[in-house]
Amino acid sequence: MPIPQLNVYRHDRGSRALLTLAGEIDLDTVPLVRESLEECLHGGIRTIDVDLTPVTFCDCSGLNAFLRASQLTTAAGGSLRLHYPPPLTARLIDLTDSGFLLRGLPFGPLVPPLRGSLVPTAPASPHWLAPIAPALSGGVRERTP
Repeated sequence: MPIPQLNVYRHDRGSRALLTLAGEIDLDTVPLVRESLEECLHGGIRTIDVDLTPVTFCDCSGLNAFLRASQLTTAAGGSLRLHYPPPLTARLIDLTDSGFLLRGLPFGPLVPPLRGSLVPTAPASPHWLAPIAPALSGGVRERTP
């Protein structure tokens, strides 16, 4: 069985960062998610947008990492927002009533995909878009200029 892969791409602009996660978020890869989010805070970033478009799977350990990062970011006077959550991740957020902590939810028109649950169909994009370069990949650091 192949080891799940997760890549993290980061682009900073002042005190704001766009993190794009690509791959699977689970017990094996969640330390990379935590590290990436904590590095933003330690580097003075106070607004973190997390693009989940290329995420193929996210379990409750991933949700826990996002909730913890939201607490830390709020305590530092900032905000964390999730963008483009996959339908099952949006369902998990809905079931746990934690969307209010991840300020980017909900996005766009809502439709009932699973037993009346509301999940975004067309999520909003982060407030700014810029080319991204790998920041972290499977625990290997790659710095961008």
